[in-house]
Amino acid sequence: MNGMADTRPESTLAALDGRMRTIFREIVEAYLRSGEPVGSRTLSQTGNLSLSPASIRNTMSDLAQMGLLTAPHSSAGRMPTHAGLRLFVDGLLQVGQLTEDERKAIEGKVTRSGRTQQDLLSEASSLLSGLAGGAGLVVTPKREAPLRHVEFVPLSPQEVLAVLVFEDGTVENRLMRAPDGMPPVTLIEAGNYLSARLKGRSLAEARKAIEAEIAQRRSQLDSAAEDLVKQGLADWSGGSAERALIVRGQARLLESVDAAGDLERIRLLFEDIERKEELITLLDKARDGDGVRLFIGAENPLFSLSGSSVIVAPYMNSDQEIIGALGVIGPTRLNYARVIPLVDYTARVVGQILDGTRS
Repeated sequence: MNGMADTRPESTLAALDGRMRTIFREIVEAYLRSGEPVGSRTLSQTGNLSLSPASIRNTMSDLAQMGLLTAPHSSAGRMPTHAGLRLFVDGLLQVGQLTEDERKAIEGKVTRSGRTQQDLLSEASSLLSGLAGGAGLVVTPKREAPLRHVEFVPLSPQEVLAVLVFEDGTVENRLMRAPDGMPPVTLIEAGNYLSARLKGRSLAEARKAIEAEIAQRRSQLDSAAEDLVKQGLADWSGGSAERALIVRGQARLLESVDAAGDLERIRLLFEDIERKEELITLLDKARDGDGVRLFIGAENPLFSLSGSSVIVAPYMNSDQEIIGALGVIGPTRLNYARVIPLVDYTARVVGQILDGTRS
């Protein structure tokens, strides 16, 4: 297709006649079940098509010319391109409905996950991984709970671990760069200073007052301790640094590996998952829509090499304010019809529990 072609899904779908739609749907559904390219002979033997292999091959060739199918090898069958998967999801996919038993299972597992928000969100990530066959992803809400204690632990001459203990029992560890030549007593001094001024207050509430005290030379800290405190406040209060990315079930991604090419894609996917800040930014795009969002392969630069898919939905409080996002990441052959409603319902349950509207 040239750059002036109309590539919108509705336009491409309208260009498909009845035979093309049927064959295209059969190929995509077979590919999503098996992960393997689909050949014309296989399609002719399924019983769903009263066409010869030659007729099917001609139609498959037409679909390939439209950019919807590709052949990984010259002698292999066809499989959907990322554009083909997008067309299928937007125009032909029949999203399934969760059964009452499935809904109760989701509610039960998340509700019984433990007392803390971290327990709940970790269980939601593990649940999504187990049900969807990919890795579960959850971006935690911005940290608004008051702090109880701050401590700095030396790891090396260049690194310090900041341990933040919140009033709700949650503990967060943040890796920081250590100011040059900082003695252990300075870490204790900085930790005691922050603990005294942050106790019972959130980072957002206390940050301006602490920064003003340091700027006016009223902190009684030495310069190294001041640098550490200022670095901590800046790192902990800026953008996605206030949130964590919980990933569960990465090992499940290896279960579908059946070829060297698949193994390489999964390795690249693992690298994508390690880029947590970028994944948090991607999941934040769920805020742009009201429901489930789907990113397929090269639609997002983060997955340009691994060719992965992410299905994500926001979770909200009772005021319909988005407080976080969760989803599933995996190969493009995810079972979209099943995973989309799973992600959607789990997001609703998590939002209700965090907001206290579901017991």
